[in-house]
Amino acid sequence: MNVRLLPYDVADGPGNMARDEVLLQSAVENQLASLRFYGWSSATASLGYFEPAAGRLSDARLKELPWVRRPTGGGTLVHDGEVTYALALHPHSHWQAQGGWIPRIHTAICNALMALGVRQLAMVADIRPSGAGLCFQQHTLGDVLCQRSKVVGSAQRKHRQALLQHGGILLAQSPHTPALPGLLELAGVALNPLQVEAAVVAELAQATDWSLIPGAWTAEERRRVERLAEEKYCSASWNERR
Repeated sequence: MNVRLLPYDVADGPGNMARDEVLLQSAVENQLASLRFYGWSSATASLGYFEPAAGRLSDARLKELPWVRRPTGGGTLVHDGEVTYALALHPHSHWQAQGGWIPRIHTAICNALMALGVRQLAMVADIRPSGAGLCFQQHTLGDVLCQRSKVVGSAQRKHRQALLQHGGILLAQSPHTPALPGLLELAGVALNPLQVEAAVVAELAQATDWSLIPGAWTAEERRRVERLAEEKYCSASWNERR
Protein backbone atom coordinates (compact mmCIF):
# COMPACT_ATOMS: atom_id res chain seq x y z
CA MET A 1 0.00 0.00 0.00
CA ASN A 2 1.25 3.50 -0.86
CA VAL A 3 1.09 5.94 2.06
CA ARG A 4 1.71 9.64 1.52
CA LEU A 5 4.19 10.99 4.09
CA LEU A 6 3.46 14.67 4.68
CA PRO A 7 6.18 17.05 5.90
CA TYR A 8 6.43 17.85 9.61
CA ASP A 9 4.73 21.13 10.46
CA VAL A 10 3.53 23.18 13.41
CA ALA A 11 0.08 24.74 13.84
CA ASP A 12 -2.39 25.86 16.48
CA GLY A 13 -5.17 23.64 17.81
CA PRO A 14 -7.84 24.44 15.19
CA GLY A 15 -5.29 24.13 12.39
CA ASN A 16 -4.05 20.75 13.56
CA MET A 17 -7.50 19.26 14.08
CA ALA A 18 -8.64 20.59 10.70
CA ARG A 19 -5.63 18.99 9.03
CA ASP A 20 -6.38 15.64 10.64
CA GLU A 21 -10.03 15.75 9.57
CA VAL A 22 -9.02 16.61 6.00
CA LEU A 23 -6.77 13.54 5.97
CA LEU A 24 -9.83 11.44 6.78
CA GLN A 25 -11.85 13.16 4.05
CA SER A 26 -9.11 12.45 1.50
CA ALA A 27 -8.97 8.81 2.58
CA VAL A 28 -12.73 8.47 1.99
CA GLU A 29 -13.04 10.47 -1.22
CA ASN A 30 -9.72 9.84 -2.96
CA GLN A 31 -8.60 6.48 -1.54
CA LEU A 32 -5.52 8.30 -0.26
CA ALA A 33 -3.67 6.92 2.77
CA SER A 34 -1.56 9.52 4.59
CA LEU A 35 0.73 9.85 7.59
CA ARG A 36 1.90 13.07 9.17
CA PHE A 37 3.89 14.13 12.24
CA TYR A 38 3.38 17.56 13.71
CA GLY A 39 3.82 20.00 16.58
CA TRP A 40 1.83 22.76 18.28
CA SER A 41 2.55 26.48 18.02
CA SER A 42 1.88 26.86 21.76
CA ALA A 43 0.90 24.58 24.62
CA THR A 44 -2.72 23.59 23.88
CA ALA A 45 -5.35 21.53 25.66
CA SER A 46 -7.55 19.27 23.57
CA LEU A 47 -10.78 17.69 24.79
CA GLY A 48 -12.13 14.36 23.66
CA TYR A 49 -15.29 14.46 21.57
CA PHE A 50 -17.53 13.40 24.46
CA GLU A 51 -15.97 15.50 27.25
CA PRO A 52 -17.82 18.45 28.82
CA ALA A 53 -16.17 21.76 27.99
CA ALA A 54 -16.48 22.93 31.59
CA GLY A 55 -14.24 20.11 32.84
CA ARG A 56 -11.04 21.96 31.96
CA LEU A 57 -12.01 24.87 34.22
CA SER A 58 -11.41 22.78 37.35
CA ASP A 59 -7.64 22.82 36.74
CA ALA A 60 -6.00 26.23 37.15
CA ARG A 61 -3.16 25.29 34.79
CA LEU A 62 -5.45 24.04 32.02
CA LYS A 63 -8.07 26.78 32.01
CA GLU A 64 -5.48 29.37 30.95
CA LEU A 65 -4.43 27.38 27.86
CA PRO A 66 -5.89 27.70 24.36
CA TRP A 67 -8.05 24.66 23.71
CA VAL A 68 -9.88 22.74 21.02
CA ARG A 69 -12.23 19.77 20.85
CA ARG A 70 -10.91 16.75 18.97
CA PRO A 71 -12.98 14.73 16.48
CA THR A 72 -11.95 11.62 18.46
CA GLY A 73 -12.80 10.41 21.94
CA GLY A 74 -10.65 9.95 25.01
CA GLY A 75 -9.59 12.23 27.84
CA THR A 76 -8.07 15.70 28.00
CA LEU A 77 -4.60 16.13 26.52
CA VAL A 78 -2.07 18.91 26.93
CA HIS A 79 0.00 19.13 23.77
CA ASP A 80 3.35 20.41 24.97
CA GLY A 81 6.74 18.72 24.87
CA GLU A 82 5.40 16.08 22.49
CA VAL A 83 5.39 14.99 18.88
CA THR A 84 1.95 14.15 17.49
CA TYR A 85 1.11 11.90 14.57
CA ALA A 86 -1.97 11.32 12.42
CA LEU A 87 -2.61 8.32 10.18
CA ALA A 88 -5.49 8.05 7.72
CA LEU A 89 -6.26 4.73 5.98
CA HIS A 90 -8.76 4.50 3.15
CA PRO A 91 -11.71 2.05 3.02
CA HIS A 92 -10.12 -0.28 0.47
CA SER A 93 -6.91 -0.75 2.41
CA HIS A 94 -6.75 -4.01 4.33
CA TRP A 95 -6.43 -2.43 7.78
CA GLN A 96 -9.80 -3.84 8.88
CA ALA A 97 -8.59 -7.42 8.55
CA GLN A 98 -5.38 -6.90 10.50
CA GLY A 99 -6.63 -6.24 14.02
CA GLY A 100 -6.54 -3.06 16.10
CA TRP A 101 -4.40 -0.29 14.73
CA ILE A 102 -3.69 1.38 18.05
CA PRO A 103 -1.56 -1.54 19.32
CA ARG A 104 -0.06 -2.05 15.84
CA ILE A 105 1.12 1.55 15.53
CA HIS A 106 2.15 1.65 19.17
CA THR A 107 4.30 -1.43 18.64
CA ALA A 108 6.07 0.37 15.79
CA ILE A 109 6.51 3.49 17.92
CA CYS A 110 7.81 1.41 20.82
CA ASN A 111 10.37 -0.31 18.59
CA ALA A 112 11.40 3.03 17.08
CA LEU A 113 11.94 4.58 20.52
CA MET A 114 14.03 1.61 21.61
CA ALA A 115 16.16 2.05 18.49
CA LEU A 116 16.73 5.64 19.66
CA GLY A 117 18.02 4.44 23.02
CA VAL A 118 14.88 4.47 25.17
CA ARG A 119 14.66 1.51 27.55
CA GLN A 120 12.09 0.13 30.02
CA LEU A 121 9.18 0.44 27.60
CA ALA A 122 6.10 -1.78 27.84
CA MET A 123 2.62 -1.89 26.33
CA VAL A 124 -0.48 -2.04 28.50
CA ALA A 125 -2.03 -5.50 28.22
CA ASP A 126 -5.28 -4.75 30.06
CA ILE A 127 -7.54 -1.82 30.91
CA ARG A 128 -6.74 0.01 34.13
CA PRO A 129 -9.67 2.23 35.14
CA SER A 130 -8.79 5.63 36.54
CA GLY A 131 -10.80 8.56 37.77
CA ALA A 132 -8.19 11.01 36.48
CA GLY A 133 -9.25 13.47 33.80
CA LEU A 134 -6.03 13.73 31.83
CA CYS A 135 -5.64 11.12 29.12
CA PHE A 136 -2.01 10.36 30.06
CA GLN A 137 -3.07 9.54 33.61
CA GLN A 138 -5.31 6.76 32.26
CA HIS A 139 -3.88 3.47 31.00
CA THR A 140 -5.84 1.63 28.33
CA LEU A 141 -5.10 -1.38 26.16
CA GLY A 142 -2.11 -0.82 23.89
CA ASP A 143 -0.79 2.34 25.53
CA VAL A 144 3.00 2.59 25.78
CA LEU A 145 4.51 3.00 29.25
CA CYS A 146 8.00 3.91 30.38
CA GLN A 147 8.66 2.97 33.99
CA ARG A 148 4.88 2.69 34.50
CA SER A 149 4.19 6.20 33.20
CA LYS A 150 2.25 6.60 29.96
CA VAL A 151 4.31 8.13 27.16
CA VAL A 152 2.28 7.19 24.05
CA GLY A 153 -1.49 7.31 23.66
CA SER A 154 -3.82 7.45 20.65
CA ALA A 155 -7.46 7.80 19.65
CA GLN A 156 -9.47 6.93 16.54
CA ARG A 157 -12.38 8.00 14.39
CA LYS A 158 -13.91 5.81 11.71
CA HIS A 159 -15.96 7.30 8.89
CA ARG A 160 -17.45 5.46 5.91
CA GLN A 161 -15.06 2.57 6.56
CA ALA A 162 -11.98 4.80 6.57
CA LEU A 163 -9.82 5.28 9.67
CA LEU A 164 -8.25 8.32 11.28
CA GLN A 165 -5.87 7.60 14.14
CA HIS A 166 -3.88 10.28 15.89
CA GLY A 167 -1.85 10.31 19.05
CA GLY A 168 0.94 11.87 21.07
CA ILE A 169 4.44 10.78 22.05
CA LEU A 170 5.46 12.59 25.23
CA LEU A 171 9.09 13.66 24.85
CA ALA A 172 9.41 15.82 27.96
CA GLN A 173 7.43 17.01 30.94
CA SER A 174 5.30 20.12 30.46
CA PRO A 175 5.09 22.82 33.16
CA HIS A 176 1.33 22.69 32.60
CA THR A 177 1.18 18.99 33.58
CA PRO A 178 3.92 18.47 36.19
CA ALA A 179 2.47 15.09 37.17
CA LEU A 180 3.28 13.67 33.72
CA PRO A 181 6.99 12.97 33.12
CA GLY A 182 8.15 12.45 29.55
CA LEU A 183 10.87 10.33 27.99
CA LEU A 184 13.52 12.86 28.99
CA GLU A 185 12.69 12.53 32.68
CA LEU A 186 11.90 8.81 32.65
CA ALA A 187 14.60 7.47 30.36
CA GLY A 188 17.15 10.27 30.31
CA VAL A 189 16.95 10.44 26.52
CA ALA A 190 16.50 13.82 24.80
CA LEU A 191 14.70 13.42 21.48
CA ASN A 192 13.40 15.91 18.94
CA PRO A 193 10.32 15.43 16.73
CA LEU A 194 12.26 14.85 13.51
CA GLN A 195 14.34 12.09 15.12
CA VAL A 196 11.19 10.36 16.28
CA GLU A 197 9.47 10.78 12.92
CA ALA A 198 12.41 9.26 11.02
CA ALA A 199 12.64 6.31 13.40
CA VAL A 200 8.91 5.56 13.32
CA VAL A 201 8.75 5.84 9.52
CA ALA A 202 11.70 3.43 9.20
CA GLU A 203 10.05 0.97 11.57
CA LEU A 204 6.70 1.12 9.74
CA ALA A 205 8.41 0.56 6.39
CA GLN A 206 10.06 -2.57 7.79
CA ALA A 207 7.04 -3.89 9.71
CA THR A 208 4.36 -3.36 7.02
CA ASP A 209 3.96 -3.68 3.28
CA TRP A 210 3.69 0.10 2.99
CA SER A 211 5.60 2.32 0.63
CA LEU A 212 5.93 5.60 2.55
CA ILE A 213 6.27 8.24 -0.15
CA PRO A 214 7.04 11.89 0.71
CA GLY A 215 4.24 14.09 -0.58
CA ALA A 216 2.47 17.41 -0.11
CA TRP A 217 -0.99 18.73 0.65
CA THR A 218 -3.08 19.42 -2.43
CA ALA A 219 -4.47 22.89 -3.08
CA GLU A 220 -7.99 21.60 -2.38
CA GLU A 221 -6.89 20.06 0.92
CA ARG A 222 -5.33 23.36 1.97
CA ARG A 223 -8.57 25.18 1.20
CA ARG A 224 -10.52 22.63 3.24
CA VAL A 225 -8.12 22.98 6.17
CA GLU A 226 -8.56 26.75 6.24
CA ARG A 227 -12.34 26.47 6.06
CA LEU A 228 -12.62 23.74 8.72
CA ALA A 229 -10.25 25.53 11.09
CA GLU A 230 -12.25 28.74 10.91
CA GLU A 231 -15.80 27.44 10.64
CA LYS A 232 -15.59 24.37 12.89
CA TYR A 233 -12.58 24.11 15.17
CA CYS A 234 -12.53 27.82 16.10
CA SER A 235 -16.27 27.89 16.75
CA ALA A 236 -18.08 27.72 20.08
CA SER A 237 -20.75 25.55 18.45
CA TRP A 238 -18.14 22.80 18.10
CA ASN A 239 -15.83 23.36 21.05
CA GLU A 240 -18.58 24.03 23.58
CA ARG A 241 -21.11 21.58 22.22
CA ARG A 242 -21.01 19.54 25.45
